[in-house]
Amino acid sequence: MKKTDLEKNKALKLANSLKAASIPARFGNASSVQDRREQRRQDQAAGLVPYPVKLHKDTVAALRERAQKEGVAENELANRLLAEALKTL
Repeated sequence: MKKTDLEKNKALKLANSLKAASIPARFGNASSVQDRREQRRQDQAAGLVPYPVKLHKDTVAALRERAQKEGVAENELANRLLAEALKTL
């Protein structure tokens, strides 16, 4: 065999060993996907719907600060503030 053929074989062996190796836990695994699915089911049971919104940095910073002061989750605070604002309209 030529030297280039030997190097190709080495590369193929390495590539196959990398494919066969399991994914380290720090990069996630299948159980994290199940956790996400379970979280979605819990959210749906609670009547929550994902709703993406783009906000300015200063608004998000104020929201985080207020949520931290009140000791509630940011989602809960945003939901409460939006509901109050919609009542006043």
